[in-house]
Amino acid sequence: MLLQAALNGGLTKDDHPAVPISPEELAEDAVACVQAGARAFHLHPRDAQGRERLDADVVDEVVIKVREACGVPVGVTTGAWIEPDLPRRVGLVRAWQAPDYATVNLSEPGAAQIMKALTDAGIGIEAGVRTVADAELLTRSGVAGNLLRICVAPTSITPAEAVAFIEEIHTVLNGAGLTAPRLQHGEGEATWAVLADAVRRGLDTRVGLEDTLHEPGGELTTGNEGLIRAARRYRADGSEGHP
Repeated sequence: MLLQAALNGGLTKDDHPAVPISPEELAEDAVACVQAGARAFHLHPRDAQGRERLDADVVDEVVIKVREACGVPVGVTTGAWIEPDLPRRVGLVRAWQAPDYATVNLSEPGAAQIMKALTDAGIGIEAGVRTVADAELLTRSGVAGNLLRICVAPTSITPAEAVAFIEEIHTVLNGAGLTAPRLQHGEGEATWAVLADAVRRGLDTRVGLEDTLHEPGGELTTGNEGLIRAARRYRADGSEGHP
C-alpha cells in the first residue's frame, strides 16, 4: 500500500505551527515523513511570500528540492483557486518540468484542459474524484487510459456517511472498467474513517496536515511525521495496531 503525505495544502502556520511553507521546510519535513513510512508526496508550492503559486519557477524549485532531499516521487496541486484564469493556468502547467505528477480535481472548471497540459508536459495525472458526479465525468472524459491514478477523495462528509458514499463512487468507476490504481483519502473529521476504509479495500491512501490536524484519537497532532506514523499503525478494521 502506497502511503502519500499531503504536507501543507492551503494552510498557514496560524492553522498549525508545523505546517511547512518554504522549500527548505518542505524538504526537511519530507525527509522525516519518508523515515516514518511515506513513499510519495503531495505539495502546494509557495513563493517567497508564502503564497500558493503555479508558476513553473516556483513549482519546479520546490519539487526538485523536496525530491532531492527525500528520494521519492513528488506531486503538486493544480488548484483552480490559485489561478482562476483558465488559459493562464493551462499555460503555467504546461511549462512545468519537475513534478512527477499533479492532482486535477474533476469538479473544477477546466479539468480536461489541465489534464491535457499535464500530458503535453510529460507529467503524471492524479484524477481527483470527490463525488459520484465526478466519477461519472471521469468515465466520459476519454483520459482514463492516461492516468497515473485516481484519487477518491470525498469532502464535506461525516465519518458515518463515508463508507456508503465512497462505495457509490467505486461502483461507478468499477462499472466503467477503469483500471488505473486508486488512492483513497478523506479530510477533516472523516480523515481516519476514510483511511481505514482504504486499508480495508487494499487501496493506496494519504494523510497529512492538508487533510487533518488531529490524530485518530482526536488530539492535536505534532505534525506530518506524527500523522504518517499513525496511518502506518492502522489495520483494516480501522483500529490502531503495529506496522
